Amino acid sequence: MPQSRAIRAIILALAILYKNVGIATVSTLIATALSIAASVPVAKLQEHYQDKLMAAKDERMRKTAECLKSMRILKLQAWEDRYRIMLEEMRNVECRWLKWALYSQAAVTFVFWSSPIFVSVITFGTCILLGGELTAGGVLSALATFRILQEPLRNFPDLISMIAQTRVSLDRLSHFLRQEELPDDATISVPQGSTDKAIDIKDGSFSWNPSCSTPTLSHIQLSVVRGMRVAVCGVIGSGKSSLLSSILGEIPRLSGQVRVSGTAAYVSQTAWIQSGNIEENVLFGTPMDRPRYKRVLEACSLKKDLQLLQYGDQTIIGDRGINLSGGQKQRVQLARALYQDADIYLLDDPFSAVDAHTGSDLFKDYILGALASKTVIYVTHQVEFLPAADLILVLKDGHITQAGKYDDLLQAGTDFNALVSAHNEAIETMDFGEDSDGDIAPSVPNKRLTPSVSNIDNLKNKVSENGKSSNTRGIKDKKKSEERKKKRTVQEEERERGRVSLNVYLTYMGEAYKGSLIPLIVLAQTLFQVLQIASNWWMAWANPQTEGDAPKTSSVVLLVVYMCLAFGSSLFVFVRSLLVATFGLAAAQKLFIKMLRCVFRAPMSFFDTTPSGRILNRVSVDQSVVDLDIAFRLGGFASTTIQLLGIVAVMSKVTWQVLFLIVPMAMACMWMQRYYIASSRELTRILSVQKSPVIHLFSESIAGAATIRGFGQEKRFMKRNLYLLDCFARPLFSSLAAIEWLCLRMELLSTFVFAFCMAILVSFPPGTIEPSMAGLAVTYGLNLNARMSRWILSFCKLENRIISVERIYQYCKIPSEAPLIIENCRPPSSWPENGNIELIDLKVRYKDDLPFVLHGVSCIFPGGKKIGIVGRTGSGKSTLIQALFRLIEPSGGKIIIDNIDVSAIGLHDLRSRLSIIPQDPTLFEGTIRMNLDPLEERSDQEIWEALEKCQLGEVIRSKEEKLDSPVLENGDNWSVGQRQLIALGRALLKQARILVLDEATASVDTATDNLIQKIIRSEFRDCTVCTIAHRIPTVIDSDLVMVLSDGKIAEFDTPQRLVEDKSSMFMQLVSEYSTRASCI
Repeated sequence: MPQSRAIRAIILALAILYKNVGIATVSTLIATALSIAASVPVAKLQEHYQDKLMAAKDERMRKTAECLKSMRILKLQAWEDRYRIMLEEMRNVECRWLKWALYSQAAVTFVFWSSPIFVSVITFGTCILLGGELTAGGVLSALATFRILQEPLRNFPDLISMIAQTRVSLDRLSHFLRQEELPDDATISVPQGSTDKAIDIKDGSFSWNPSCSTPTLSHIQLSVVRGMRVAVCGVIGSGKSSLLSSILGEIPRLSGQVRVSGTAAYVSQTAWIQSGNIEENVLFGTPMDRPRYKRVLEACSLKKDLQLLQYGDQTIIGDRGINLSGGQKQRVQLARALYQDADIYLLDDPFSAVDAHTGSDLFKDYILGALASKTVIYVTHQVEFLPAADLILVLKDGHITQAGKYDDLLQAGTDFNALVSAHNEAIETMDFGEDSDGDIAPSVPNKRLTPSVSNIDNLKNKVSENGKSSNTRGIKDKKKSEERKKKRTVQEEERERGRVSLNVYLTYMGEAYKGSLIPLIVLAQTLFQVLQIASNWWMAWANPQTEGDAPKTSSVVLLVVYMCLAFGSSLFVFVRSLLVATFGLAAAQKLFIKMLRCVFRAPMSFFDTTPSGRILNRVSVDQSVVDLDIAFRLGGFASTTIQLLGIVAVMSKVTWQVLFLIVPMAMACMWMQRYYIASSRELTRILSVQKSPVIHLFSESIAGAATIRGFGQEKRFMKRNLYLLDCFARPLFSSLAAIEWLCLRMELLSTFVFAFCMAILVSFPPGTIEPSMAGLAVTYGLNLNARMSRWILSFCKLENRIISVERIYQYCKIPSEAPLIIENCRPPSSWPENGNIELIDLKVRYKDDLPFVLHGVSCIFPGGKKIGIVGRTGSGKSTLIQALFRLIEPSGGKIIIDNIDVSAIGLHDLRSRLSIIPQDPTLFEGTIRMNLDPLEERSDQEIWEALEKCQLGEVIRSKEEKLDSPVLENGDNWSVGQRQLIALGRALLKQARILVLDEATASVDTATDNLIQKIIRSEFRDCTVCTIAHRIPTVIDSDLVMVLSDGKIAEFDTPQRLVEDKSSMFMQLVSEYSTRASCI
């Protein structure tokens, strides 16, 4: 009921009451004011609990978003159970506040549902105390007036709850809007014609944490003339990325001045890709210029990749570009920057994720070609790309320690010389003047370009389904076809249609205490209604019919009985409110736990094809509806139904003839309800679906904020956000309009029926109906239209809200991965002891209807040996690793580790015994200790030992909090190189017999790469180490090297033998890496 209408109703009710009970109306006014005042402290409590609830929900949602984004690493490390339990614990904290919020809402409901009873008792009591005479007519008129009064009073709980939530939301928005923003003068924009300097930093000091005593960058002096190429190098954590951020204005400036002349384009170290197709990511809001677009694709080495895809640049690449390789994502970023035709290009380590051949092409075609006339500042760890720079900056500990040309810096020695020396040492390891490991050659498979040459054929004498004669092109086409379809797997959000299944209602009602509370809620409401009718009947019967009649009982008995009946009904209102709150809390918690466990048990393909915004929508918006709304809607519908039945029972008892009108009226209402709900239900579903893109865009924009601001695209993203909000608002407006449509027709119908009923009563001959009973029927008849409208509306609102339960149940039916543990197939605690890996005719594809990605791969990785895995982008390297960890289940063949078929054991038993250092190191918000040992299995001493081994001990000890040093979201307060070393520390603590390195050193400098390789050779000397790498020196000292091509083993032998064969694919990769600096 609109609040202005409620106020008018209260005023009208008091005026009518004054005519019936006179001065006693003052007590009515006082009692009404007291009832409203009684809700104030409860409302304040409700606001307090709502504030705490929202804060707890924020923490849970932040951790949920982090887990969804990092689900791949959670599964690889077998940590999903630990983080699921962490989320459940956070949910338990949230539920503690939810419990008090629901109970406070129940208290408010009790206060206002009891208010009409309290007001009526006070009014009649005052009237008796003042000696006023009560007649049946006056009492019934007063009761009818109280019914007018109760409707706005009973709406107050919803109003107070809405006010509390609104105030909390506004306070949170206000707090957010008061947060410190990036200053407008972080960088000073200078007109291009006024200076020849593109970038000029004078005595700049910058810090990500302004309160920290040591700045991130100190006393930076840098002048970059327009058209200059500037290379930035240095060890990990030296401030290279922060230097680019200072030019973009992203890092708080403590002192100095930054002047920028011209537009800028930025390529981040960690690729940020929008969901959508490749063309949209490249254009990035800029109009299409087809010739320029083609040149950009050529310069970024993307044309061949697009040819592999059926839909070319229209291929949907999924959330965060998850269906692209690391190198492809980086090249899409580079294409996006190049297409903008900016004046200044800031490139943060853009070549780390690509192989040697592609890196060489990119540097020549992109940096030296397409950007020849532009101002370019590029961060790189590849020393071979430094000689082409006009200026090289060497950073250390946030200072520019050296600046100059390549030859000049070499002669100066110190830091730069150390970087180059490390690179030269890596190159020297590729010189096979002598066979250092010749003794292992005879004992391993020898596989070159022809698969049949290998002595591993005795494992399983089968080849792929296409036969041995399948030519390379045919296999490639099938791989391409698979990739096309794989990258089109981002599905539309699932939406049910038609009626909400009755099973959804029944299942929901059975979630809490197996449905045992539902009969109690119905019983409490029934007893409330019975006592309400009894109290009204008592007042109508016990009072004289006219002023001359004698009362049937004394005033004291009259009042005492009425008070007992009235307050008895209030007691059952209180019981019903508590039961509804208890039921709602239990059901919401059980639904959340079910959904969370099903999401965490979902296969990785689910997260590859489902944008995180959709999942967040269900665990936030839909879960909030279940938490705060549905139980009360269900209780309200049950209450309204019982009230309506009570009204019909009273009216039919007095004059059964009204049934001939009420039944058709009910049928008409049901028809209107079905007509309305068919539209309203679908509108609600559309609303739920339309909210997901809003959440997703917001999440995506936060992740790519630096890129968006760097390209000056803030307004476009704001417009996009407004457009999505409009898309959400359209069905919302239609939904509200549909409610008004229903309300208008319900009011007209109910008024007509009431008028007709009154006409029937008046038309009866005198004496046919007892006046008191007729008055009672009229009293309830006045409320019939409101109850009927409320019944229909409550059911429609319940139907709309229950859609949130329906959507949660959809996620409770997600197909699950294989069991985490299979009790009767558990490996020994010491497994794997040797680390021997056998691949037997391994075939892998992403879906049953798609071609194979791996075509019958068969080989042996001997236990304790170091295996290098190389190949072009799309050759199947990552797919092989995913199959090893069973992120993808093989379609054929076997993987056997130490004589155990990995498909026969539980996923946790498998993944917890393997270790991996991924290409993109993932840190979780928390502390260093938690990131190194989330399972809390290691002592502090063991953690410190691991940190010392990976050269982070000194860094961590220098921080005040030591092992409790904070890690911000995404590990943003640690450099990418430091994150990679922390990932190495995890592997050291896990102590697995099999270690996989998936481009683990792509984002670190050569010296750090050498350090990591040295640690691995030392600490994992007895382990099987499988290394995927683009840097040839990383795999050149492996015991064996596997070269994959089009999903098949092209070569598998010792690196010495492969290099001796000048025609081998591996030798070509070695040659490309060795000569690319000279080619540039």
